[in-house]
Order: sequence, then C-alpha cells, then structure tokens
Amino acid sequence: MLVEDRGAVRIVTMNRPDKLNALNTELTQALHDALLAADRDEAVRAIVLAGAGRAFCAGADLAEFKDLRPENQDLVLKRADLTCRLQSMLQGLSKPIVSAVQGAAVGGGAGLAIGCDMMVAGETLKFGYPELRHSIVPALVMTGLQRSLGRKAAFEMVSLGRLIGAEEARALGLANRVAADPMAEALEIADAWAAASPMAMAAVKSLFYRVADLPHEAAMAAGRDVNALMRGFREKGR
Repeated sequence: MLVEDRGAVRIVTMNRPDKLNALNTELTQALHDALLAADRDEAVRAIVLAGAGRAFCAGADLAEFKDLRPENQDLVLKRADLTCRLQSMLQGLSKPIVSAVQGAAVGGGAGLAIGCDMMVAGETLKFGYPELRHSIVPALVMTGLQRSLGRKAAFEMVSLGRLIGAEEARALGLANRVAADPMAEALEIADAWAAASPMAMAAVKSLFYRVADLPHEAAMAAGRDVNALMRGFREKGR
C-alpha cells in the first residue's frame, strides 16, 4: 500500500502491480486501514484512490484460497466480512473520495471504483463483473452496482459479464469523467473538495447518501435539519 499527501489531499494507492492489484487479505486489510486513517486525519480533506501499474484492481485474488481445506472455511467467512466492510465504508467516510481508474477494474475492483463518491476513468478502462463466467457470484459488489446503475442495466452487467470501456461507463453514469491521465483529473477534483469547508463537505456527503435511502418527506426533513446548521459552518468550517 502506498500513501502520499499532496497538501490536504491523500493519495491511497493499491500496490500489487504484478498481480494487477488483486485483492488478497493483506491488501484488503491494508486498504481498509489506510482509508480509515485518512478519514481520521484532520489534515486530510479529500482522498484519491488509485492502483499502481497498468490496472486499477483485478478484483479478488482467488489464488489465495485455491488450496483451502474444508475445516478452514472460517477464513473465507472472515475475508468476506472484511471485503464487505471495505466496500461499505467508502460512502461512510466523512472525507470525499474519488477513484482514478485505469486498465482493469473488475469484480471487487469495479466495486471499489464506483463505490467512491466520484470516478475518473482512464482511456484504457476495462470495467465489469465477469464472475458468473467463472461460476462465481458477484455477491459483495452487487448492491453497490445496482444502486449506482439501476436494476435492468445492473442485471445485464452481472449476468452477461461483458466488460465496458471508459466512454460507455460515463454514458451509463458510472464514471464522472474520462481522461488520458486519470490521476491528474482526480487530483483536480480532490483539490477543489479540499478548498471547501471540511465541516460543510462532511455534512453534504452524509446528507447526500442519507436522503438517497429515505422517502421523500423524510428526506426533505433531513435536509431541513442540516439547513438549520448552515450558519455555523462559516464560523467553524476552516
């Protein structure tokens, strides 16, 4: 795992380029801990998630469990719990996070890419959920995909396993931008976030995901409550 600060922006980079940043338990835990540390660091105001080398993340490292014996299945369950916590935490971070995605972003890697608040796709992007082709269910990433894409398009993606490129990802609303240099574009977004009041940004992010899961009247009430606090942001925000 590589961690670098550029001003108030923290870059967290998965660093198994020889394995296309496939997620074994060690990398998954390291990524989880690095993101949690970034969120707790008051000097950090925005986060960029990246992958070293020619791929963002090739998903789960299946080789880790290929020789697992039946009596050690608890290790699989612990790994699944860790993966679930990692995939779920991105939107729960108080700091905004953008993914800079090049090359392969498949399975769990695709889940990480779109789990961030924004995604910048490189021109080499190959994005998708090919698990079913290998008789595997994309169970831990299905919720995030369906919420990002909608039921019909999401079912097409998980059931056919087709990989899509950057322009199609943007057309589907999965990627915000397409760039020849996704890291540079992601840093531009993160710098803009970092210039905002951290208190206001945290409130925006929290409210954004909260209202997405509420009925209309409850969502409006939540917005009203946050609006009542807005005056305090100017005094406390920086």
